[in-house]
Amino acid sequence: MDIAIPVFGGLGLFLYGMTMMGDGLQKAAGDRLRRLIEVLTNNRLMGVIVGALVTMVIQSSSATTVMVVGFVNAGLMSLPQAAGVIMGANIGTTITAQIIAFDVVEYAPIAVALGVAVWLSAKKKRNRDIAEIIIGIGILFIGMDMMSGGLKPLAELQAFSDIMINLNNPIIGVIVGLLITTIVQSSSASIGLLQALAGQGLISINMAFPILFGDNIGTTTTSLISSVGANKTAKRAAVIHFLFNLVGTIIFITVLRIPIQYFVERISPGDVKRQIANAHTLFNLINVVIQFPFAKFLVMAAEKLVTGEDISDLDATIYLDNRILETPGIALGQAKKEVLRMGEIVAKNLELSREALINGGEETVEKVLETEKLINKIEKEITEYLVHLSKEPLSGTQHTTINNYLYTINDIERVGDHIENIVELAQYKNNSGLSFSKDGMDGLNEMFDKCEEVFKITIKAFDTDDETLARKVLVLEDEVDAIEKRNREDHMNRLNKMECLTEPGVLYLDTISNLERVSDHSVNIAMYVLDKYK
Repeated sequence: MDIAIPVFGGLGLFLYGMTMMGDGLQKAAGDRLRRLIEVLTNNRLMGVIVGALVTMVIQSSSATTVMVVGFVNAGLMSLPQAAGVIMGANIGTTITAQIIAFDVVEYAPIAVALGVAVWLSAKKKRNRDIAEIIIGIGILFIGMDMMSGGLKPLAELQAFSDIMINLNNPIIGVIVGLLITTIVQSSSASIGLLQALAGQGLISINMAFPILFGDNIGTTTTSLISSVGANKTAKRAAVIHFLFNLVGTIIFITVLRIPIQYFVERISPGDVKRQIANAHTLFNLINVVIQFPFAKFLVMAAEKLVTGEDISDLDATIYLDNRILETPGIALGQAKKEVLRMGEIVAKNLELSREALINGGEETVEKVLETEKLINKIEKEITEYLVHLSKEPLSGTQHTTINNYLYTINDIERVGDHIENIVELAQYKNNSGLSFSKDGMDGLNEMFDKCEEVFKITIKAFDTDDETLARKVLVLEDEVDAIEKRNREDHMNRLNKMECLTEPGVLYLDTISNLERVSDHSVNIAMYVLDKYK
C-alpha cells in the first residue's frame, strides 16, 4: 500500500493536470482551433501539420483520433485526409513527454499557487483560461513527483528486479506497454510512468524502449473502441491509426532500435527521462517520415480489413458526432453547420408550401409534411448535442453562442410549424374544391415572395454573422407587415363586393397570418446576430 497509494494518486493527479492543461489550452484557443481544422485540404502534409498542432493543444493523440473518426463518420473528412491527421497526432502527443523531462518539480507548487491566484483574481475569461493552463502544468508535475516517490521503494524488491530483467525481452516489453496504455487510455500517462521509474533509476533506456513501442500501439485502442457503432469508413480511420503504429513498431524493433537508442544516449547522456522523451519523439517523427509516402497503402489495407455494407444511419443530423465533443470549439462549428442545414431544409419547405397551396397536388403536401417530421427530429438532435456540448470546457463567448443556437433552432422549427399549417390549409382547400380569386392569388404570391426572401437572408446573416444583412431583415419585416395589412384590406373589399366566398376567404387570411409569423421568427434570428454587435 505504501507504493500503490502514492503511485495511483500521483497518476490520478498527472491525468487531471494534463486534462486541465488541455482544457485551458482549448478554451484559450477558442474558435481558432475550429478554423485550423477547416483549412484542412486533400493535401496530406497539411493534414499532418494540423493533426500535430491540434494534439499539442488538446494534449491527447487519442482524443484527436477519436475526433477524426467522428469527422469521417459525419462524411466531413476522407480517409486520405484522416491518415495525415492521425500521423500528425502521433507527433503532437510527444510534447507532453518533453515537458515532463524538464526537472522543474520544485517549481510545481509555485505554478499552482500562481495559477490559482490569477484564476481567483482574473476578471477576463481569457486570463482565467491561461491560469488553468498554469495550474494544470503544476498539478501534472506534482503528480509525477508523487509517482516517483511512490516507486522509490521498488529498488529494494527482488521481484521488481526480476520483472525488469524480463522486460529486456522486446516482445514482453511491447505487450506490457500496450496493456498499460490500454488500461489508462493515455500514452502520455504511460510514458510519464516510465519517466517516473527512470527518475528513480529503476529503468534504463534499453528496458524502456520496447515498452515505449507498446505504448504507441496501446493508444490506438481508444479510437478502435470509439469506432464501434460508426460507419465502415470511420472504422477504417481507426484501423489506419492501429496499422500506422503497428508497422512503425515493427520497423523500429527490427531495424531502427539500436541506431536510435545510440543517438538518444549521445544527445542526452545520463538523463534517462530525457532519453525516453527524445526516443518517443524520434519514434513518431521518423515513423511519419517513413510511412507518409505510403499512406495510400495504409488506406488500401484498412479498406481490405474493414469490408461489408454500412448499417443504415437513423440519425437525422449529418454533421454532429459525439466523438467531436472532445474538442468543443470544433463541435460548436459542426453544430452551426447543422443549424444552417436545418434552415435550408425549412426554406425549401416554404417554397413547396406555396406550390401545394396555389397549384395543389397531394404529393407535394405529403412531401412537406414528411420533411417537417425530419425538421423536428433535427431540432431534437441539435438540442441534445448542444446540451452535451454546454457541459464541456468552453469560453464565455462559446456559452453565449450555444444559447443563441438553441434560440435559433427553436425559431427555425416554429417557421416549420407555420409552413405545416399552410400545407394543411392547402390540403383542406384541395379536398374541398375551393379556389382563390385572381387578385387573392396575386396577393399571396407577393406575400410568399417577400417571406421567402426574408427567411433566406436571415439564414445567410446567421451563416456569415453579417450585421448589414441582419438589419436588412428588420427592414423587410416592415414590408411584410405592410403587405399583410394591404392583403387583409383588399380581401375585405372583395368580400364586401361579393367577389369571393367566405370559406376560401378564411383560408386566405389564415395563410397570410402564418406567412407573417414566418417573418416574425426570421426577425428573432436576426436579432441574435445583432446581439453580437452590441
